[in-house]
Amino acid sequence: MAWPSVDRRQWLINFPAILFIFFALAVSAEDIFLDWHVTLDTSIKPASVDQPVIAINGQFPGPLINGTTNDMFHVNVYNEMDEPLLITWNGIQQRLNSWQDGVSGTNCPILPGNNWTYIFQFKDQIGTFSYFPSLSFQKAGGAFGAIRVNNRPVIQVPFLKPEAEFDLLIGDWYERSYKEVRSLMSTKSMAYNSTPDKILINGKGAYLVPPTEVHESLNVTKGKTYRIRISNVGTAWSFNFRIQNHRMVLVETEGSYTNQITLDSLDVHVGQSYSVLVTADQTVSDYYMVASPKMFNATDVNKFGIGVLHYDNSTTPASGSLPTGPDPFDQEFSINQAKSIRWNLTTGAARPNPQGSFNVHNVTLSQTFILHASIAEIFGLPQFTVNNVSYLAPDTPLKLADQFLNGSGIYDLDKFSTNSSNVESVRGVFVATGTHKGWIELVFQNDLEDMDAWHLDGFGFFVVGFGTGKWKPESRSSYNLYDPVVRSTVQVYPGGWSAVYAYLDNPGMWNLRSQHLKNWYLGEELYVRVYDADPNPAKERPPPSNLLLCGAFAPFAPGAPLAPSPPAAPPPKPSKAPSLQTAAGKVSHILVYLNML
Repeated sequence: MAWPSVDRRQWLINFPAILFIFFALAVSAEDIFLDWHVTLDTSIKPASVDQPVIAINGQFPGPLINGTTNDMFHVNVYNEMDEPLLITWNGIQQRLNSWQDGVSGTNCPILPGNNWTYIFQFKDQIGTFSYFPSLSFQKAGGAFGAIRVNNRPVIQVPFLKPEAEFDLLIGDWYERSYKEVRSLMSTKSMAYNSTPDKILINGKGAYLVPPTEVHESLNVTKGKTYRIRISNVGTAWSFNFRIQNHRMVLVETEGSYTNQITLDSLDVHVGQSYSVLVTADQTVSDYYMVASPKMFNATDVNKFGIGVLHYDNSTTPASGSLPTGPDPFDQEFSINQAKSIRWNLTTGAARPNPQGSFNVHNVTLSQTFILHASIAEIFGLPQFTVNNVSYLAPDTPLKLADQFLNGSGIYDLDKFSTNSSNVESVRGVFVATGTHKGWIELVFQNDLEDMDAWHLDGFGFFVVGFGTGKWKPESRSSYNLYDPVVRSTVQVYPGGWSAVYAYLDNPGMWNLRSQHLKNWYLGEELYVRVYDADPNPAKERPPPSNLLLCGAFAPFAPGAPLAPSPPAAPPPKPSKAPSLQTAAGKVSHILVYLNML
């Protein structure tokens, strides 16, 4: 037999330990079952005004999802609202299983009065993430929450175990119904120029603004160190976070352990998550925690998120001036901080091998997408666009059409360019090919006057570069290809660009979108189809047995039989929409197929 390239005797000595680790990794996963009742609640009043809030099991924010690498979650979502609902799991990669991604391109919505169970795995992931509703501007109404993916016990974490962990879900908030805000998005002033009213911390208003308002407080013991998981669950504002008289050690972002850097404040952009360590090393007292908006002239502290770090036995309220952060318009500070966030190459994460064993030092790119975000009026309505295309969601989810209609009549693959802008502004179903097991370079060019942030479902990407002005091929000379951090959401500064690399080893239909809610709602998104022709379910999961049908299949209720569908081939170029007879035949096959699962 071929022995490993180490001393044979040493290998035999270490074999029991290797066998123990292998066994521990194999048996540690659990199945976790959750029931979520999603309702509109008018009693919560996070902004001290009358407005409906989307609650989960009566909670706002929603319940914490707390699991460990490779745990399997079964989340049964009961939609008790008055409109369709989907929940997406921001940063959870849904390995080989985009059927569970919870966006319009992968799932039929859960209709009012109905329920549906998501079944997904924290496959080979650790870290800090969030979830939120993906349809109809609902994120502005709530239903968001924290996700923790903990390391397995056999994996060494690159810092001492903290005394405790806290989740801070921080985000901007409108002091009116999300439905009202949504309805006003058909006006240019609201679509392009409106801003939220304040920042909430864990669904609570600012400390002492007004004095009767409920605020967030974290209880700590002097001398102890705590892990604070911070997520921006807002709709529009980046924020700068800081704690009065305390420094933070950055250790993780969206599933990647970082080189540890000590910070006075941290910029967190929409959709992003971080972990910091904070040591209670000050005099016993209370101290301000502040989240202030970026790229916004917020002289009114009523717009700030303000909470309290409370030391045990403290009788001294937080006092003095609020801790100051960087100038909110200091783009150079923010970019330099972003560039300082580097991947820890030597530590393990979800697996015992070092993170840096998979890197971008010498990769060969298969594709480059250059995606321009801009605005346009189309048929008299304000839209956000990608390469001058505003996404138009079809009634039939792309994944469903891909599986059972080969996409025919629902979308035309690669109809729109991923490297140049369409001559005219149009609305369309923008689906692009992603080369399976190829490296893709994504360049996000922000032609807007405001911050933006881009997210790719299904993957973590390497953030290799930021720049001002227009991206050019020569810009690659400024890339960090040694230790770029891996995450799933990257900020893009006004008038600038950001570049990432991703390895497309996860077949499926994956949403590539702006995390800014009105941008996303008004069309700044597309889908990347990563296709593997191998029908082996180990390569990509088949449709779930509880698959919901809608769109082209809407006239047919689940329950009647269907035959297994052959593996989907790449969809054809433009074709006629399927007739009702054709769709009926396809549905009969689908239902037989589902009954066989």
